[in-house]
Amino acid sequence: MKLTDFKALTFDVYGTLIDWETGMTNGLRPLTDQLTQPLSRNDILEAHAFHESTTQKYTPAKDYREVLAVVYKRLAEEWGLPASWEDCLTYGHSVEHWPAFPDSAGALQYLKRYYKLIVLSNVDAASFAFSNAKLQVEFDAAYVAGDIGSYKPDTRNFDYMLGNLSRMGIEKRDILHTAESMFHDHGPANKVGLANCWIYRRFDQEGFGATMNPGEMPTYDMKFNSMADLVKAHQAELAAG
Repeated sequence: MKLTDFKALTFDVYGTLIDWETGMTNGLRPLTDQLTQPLSRNDILEAHAFHESTTQKYTPAKDYREVLAVVYKRLAEEWGLPASWEDCLTYGHSVEHWPAFPDSAGALQYLKRYYKLIVLSNVDAASFAFSNAKLQVEFDAAYVAGDIGSYKPDTRNFDYMLGNLSRMGIEKRDILHTAESMFHDHGPANKVGLANCWIYRRFDQEGFGATMNPGEMPTYDMKFNSMADLVKAHQAELAAG
């Protein structure tokens, strides 16, 4: 299997193209700065992952900004810290401040020359607009949780995307799903039969960070530690003919 076998790349955004873990830890500082016994970065991210995935599971139609507000409230309660609902709502809008990984925009601009680029993300359209501006590319389609009424790892999100892409002439065999999260993306990609590429941003860190432990590890067809590495591999394939 080669990168040049595919016509479309479908992307998870947060954790893959946008550095959501930095965005989260920065946005949570009004809480974490109050802790008398500081938590490690991974402890903070793993607590966030639990409350985010739980909220998405039980209220799948909730807008992602509202999900984040609830996560902030649950974290404040877990850590025994005060937080007004206004504080929670402020965190809910923090996605607009989450930075892109340094290699994301350039890689996407390069890949746009060879592929259809599609987003499948657990976010709302308004928040994604801020991230899209940082990524500096026009995606051919963007399917977000706010459109679908459910959150990955629900395979419903993948079914929605595949149905719409089929109408654009893009079939499952044409697609390489490209993502960091084993829990949100590679597990369901395995279930629906999509070829998948792991962008292992956390290759030099322990644990799963802001995503839940997937349990049994999903399989993947390709693996790179960055988007820049994916681009280099594509260039090497082209050079080899």
